[in-house]
Amino acid sequence: MTEQPPAQSADLAFALALADLADGISLPRFRSADLRVDTKPDRTFVTDADTAVERAIRDLIESERPNDGFLGEESGRTDRGERRWIVDPIDGTSNFLRGVPNWGTLIALEEDGEVTVGVVSAPALGARWWAETGAGAWGLQAGTDPRRLRVSGVERLEDASLSFQSIEQWDQAGYLDPLIALSRAVWRDRAYGDMWAYMALAEGLVDIVAEFDVKPYDLAALAPIVREAGGTFTDIGGSSSVWGGSSLATNGLLHDATLRVVEAARKA
Repeated sequence: MTEQPPAQSADLAFALALADLADGISLPRFRSADLRVDTKPDRTFVTDADTAVERAIRDLIESERPNDGFLGEESGRTDRGERRWIVDPIDGTSNFLRGVPNWGTLIALEEDGEVTVGVVSAPALGARWWAETGAGAWGLQAGTDPRRLRVSGVERLEDASLSFQSIEQWDQAGYLDPLIALSRAVWRDRAYGDMWAYMALAEGLVDIVAEFDVKPYDLAALAPIVREAGGTFTDIGGSSSVWGGSSLATNGLLHDATLRVVEAARKA
């Protein structure tokens, strides 16, 4: 018998409703001829879909959860107490504007400094993933039933698949030598990119994902999904925070070994 997800809490149900709202806005704008693209001060891109999705999510949160805070990539933050929604309206904006379907909306709930709910919705891929602390990680493809997510059982670096996201990220962070060392230690390395690499990790398809120059809204929704699938999610220094500007997600079995390779290459 196929394992069924537990009953949804009110917070998870609300997060999934926010994802439905986002998909209804973003997907019709994907590959649209009149998509508006602007450049932000940090030289990253933002489209009219990014701003429209975030505005709609923020408005619904303020209406339905008026005592909760908010942190969004495009509109900043409001703090109201111990609960905060963290949102990336379109993770993978560069993919979105080029017509590449690897993009999605990231929605997380942080309570007392811990991320407890994460939803990743990728409508162009027809996929969605979610997790809540203690309730497991789940995913589905369009037209299928939800299925439990579990990381791989790979135990040795020489058998592992690594997604490093971007050579430029590692180089600018001063970690080019550790990246080369990791690439030599693992079975294969690829740059799958953005949220999908982490979801592939949660599904057991990839064993290690790491990147730099990332913000909390890039990572918050991903962390509980990886952890509830049985993996480990930290920054590159091993701290279990989404606020450190870097990430290292593994199947758990490879985490310490990966950190050792990175640290050794840094000291060499």
